[in-house]
Amino acid sequence: MSGTTPVEVKSLGKYRLWLRYSDGVSGEVDLRHLAHRGIFQRWEAEGFFDRVSIGDIGQVRWDDDLELCPDSLYHQLTGTLPPEFRTQDTEAA
Repeated sequence: MSGTTPVEVKSLGKYRLWLRYSDGVSGEVDLRHLAHRGIFQRWEAEGFFDRVSIGDIGQVRWDDDLELCPDSLYHQLTGTLPPEFRTQDTEAA
């Protein structure tokens, strides 16, 4: 876990989000790689993607069935690897 939580999220359209986290990190995340696949096809409905919000436990959500892990988005935003995926070689770099 990143140890930080999202405090603000905005849709930028075209499957992009702007996020700000409690540690001050903010920026854009591109989710096009998920669009048009499985449950993410729901984003294609008029205005659905724009309804993004932060849920009660910090998840980035559109409704009860469509949520994304805030830690995963944080790592995508910062370009870092979660601790469980780091090796001694990547930590030394």
